[in-house]
Amino acid sequence: MRRIADIIAALLVLSLLAPLLVLIAVAIIFLAPGNPFYRSWRIGRGGKRFRMWKFRTMVPNAARIGPLITVKNDSRITAFGRLLRKTKVDEVPQFLNVLLGDMTLVGPRPEVPEIVDLYDVQQRAVLSVKPGITGPVQLRWADESEAIPEGDRGIRYYLDHLMDCKIRVDLEYLRARTSLTDAQVLWDTAALFLRRLIANPLRQRPPRDTSAA
Repeated sequence: MRRIADIIAALLVLSLLAPLLVLIAVAIIFLAPGNPFYRSWRIGRGGKRFRMWKFRTMVPNAARIGPLITVKNDSRITAFGRLLRKTKVDEVPQFLNVLLGDMTLVGPRPEVPEIVDLYDVQQRAVLSVKPGITGPVQLRWADESEAIPEGDRGIRYYLDHLMDCKIRVDLEYLRARTSLTDAQVLWDTAALFLRRLIANPLRQRPPRDTSAA
């Protein structure tokens, strides 16, 4: 039943947003020439590797010129990419992963192989299910990179202060997981997406000059 719901939702979202997704891809190519998509390795159910789709928000070959994770004020992020990240639109291509069966709508946050390699036996229990496009961790740490120090300290900070906490949240979610809890997560995600989509264009407007008033 979950798989059927995943397929229907993914087809619906990708079909409805297809024109917008094409425009975004063209804009990325125009503003920062290169592949408009970023496909990075993630670890899925049972420890299986898969390529996760996202819109590219950084300069080409960003992985070769910076840290493994995104840090605060990351200079590799383009101006347009920053907008995509803030509105979460950069994650819409992950619905392709849902169609392919690598991900589900709601589930644990997908992690990179280098960090999963550090999980202990208890933490690896989070790999018993498919990772999700959204979930309690994705919502709670929606602006995660803003808390991660710049430079080489970033990965150490992530491992010391974020990794274990995020895994515990995902494991708690899995223990209490029901259709109702997933529906609540989807509702909260939609609300976050709409708030970001509406608020960010407004923030781009220059302040009104009231000096003559």
